[in-house]
Amino acid sequence: MKITEISVFQLEPRWMLVKVETDEGITGWGEPTLEGKSTVIEAAIYSFRDSLLGEDPMRTEFLYQKLYRGGFYRGGAVLSSAISGIEQALWDIKGKKTGLPVWQMLGGKCRDKIRMYAHAIPFADDPTEEEIAYWVKKRVADGFTALKTSMVAPPIRFIDTFSKIKDITKRIAAMREAAGEDVDIAIDFHGRISPAMAPILIQELAPYHPMFIEEPVLPENVDVMKRMMNFGVPIAAGERLFTTFGYRELIEKQAVNVVQPDLCHCGGILQAFKIAAMANNYFMSVAPHNPLGPVALAACLQIDTCIDNFLAQEHPTHEAGRDLGKGIFQEPFAVEDGYIGIPDKPGLGFEIDEEAVRESSYDGKWRNPVLYFPDDGSLGEW
Repeated sequence: MKITEISVFQLEPRWMLVKVETDEGITGWGEPTLEGKSTVIEAAIYSFRDSLLGEDPMRTEFLYQKLYRGGFYRGGAVLSSAISGIEQALWDIKGKKTGLPVWQMLGGKCRDKIRMYAHAIPFADDPTEEEIAYWVKKRVADGFTALKTSMVAPPIRFIDTFSKIKDITKRIAAMREAAGEDVDIAIDFHGRISPAMAPILIQELAPYHPMFIEEPVLPENVDVMKRMMNFGVPIAAGERLFTTFGYRELIEKQAVNVVQPDLCHCGGILQAFKIAAMANNYFMSVAPHNPLGPVALAACLQIDTCIDNFLAQEHPTHEAGRDLGKGIFQEPFAVEDGYIGIPDKPGLGFEIDEEAVRESSYDGKWRNPVLYFPDDGSLGEW
């Protein structure tokens, strides 16, 4: 079997897909979305095209290494994301060729269903308490036992006011009251908080027993991240790290309790599997990061099924269900009582409606919000 073509689709609302075709008619799909930079990823994927045409797609690890090590410059958000989507598609082909789901080729299942966590408040950093109560109660009524919020409303100064701390704390208190004590709540600081503010805020939020606090500070300084472990709340990070090399220091210094590889960025499925194994040596759990589309979810579910130290799987779970594959997959994924069943179809576990993908295509020019402090016009972290 040989690779004969590679195509890219920019897909609303902000997703992108890569399609790898073979001379046997078996096609694989992956999702290499890098939010706000998808047109750059498209160019990177096409730059890899000549290195892949004519190759055997069953040589998954060899081709990963060829793409990663075959150029002088390695890693980073752009190259790692481009490789991630291609690698997912190669696993999809391998599974379809062998008739096996990817998780079966990686050792078999470690669980019978996959716990999901929902984004509690859709598209809102600054909701009212009434909106918080409505959405949290709805998510719980829908069956979710774990929720995540980023209600640490930006922008936040390096050293901010007591009023800001009280405002953030009040939102999480409202969320805990609405959720009750049997629902896990994760809080995403989104890398917005400085090393000076983060310990203060973590201690204020500790009474509400977060499942974890995500990216309490930016991940570049592992020593600072490790200091965040001193305040009695589990710490999670990793969405902005790439490959096992990027995770090495974070894991070896035991700077987090939960690692969060994003399969669209970290190098793909096998890199995520290796990162999970590295984390397991230090008794860390894994909660794959995924705020993106259904193909990314499909890749995550394969890893969630076959690793021992899985915690919970992120997914936006929007009301229309399109992020679960509705209108894109012939059989969308279904969340029942907060879980998704183990996917048992070959490869990544879906058959795609390519006509629907083409109908949803756009130019790929989605932009991250850029925030400024209103008093002096300086840039704040989104």
